[in-house]
Amino acid sequence: MDKIRRKRERLEMIFDILNIIRQHHNSIKPTPLLRHSNLSSQSFSEYFNELLEKGFIKEITDENGKKFITLTDNGFKYLEKYKLILGFIEEFEL
Repeated sequence: MDKIRRKRERLEMIFDILNIIRQHHNSIKPTPLLRHSNLSSQSFSEYFNELLEKGFIKEITDENGKKFITLTDNGFKYLEKYKLILGFIEEFEL
């Protein structure tokens, strides 16, 4: 059961990070994203790197050299699918 709980917490954290980006009009700088995520910088780095590797987010550098984080199509899909999962949980009172 503990392994399932950790997995769920991990999925929730991924959802939260992606949702923060979406709520900021799909463009946020790394430092505010870290602050809004309420994670330690080490935990945030682990999630951030995983999301980059899996293609859920991408870094964009503007003409002034400032970095912004945006969602990819996969990031938006994750948010949609996660909401479906939450709907099942609520519907079946799990």
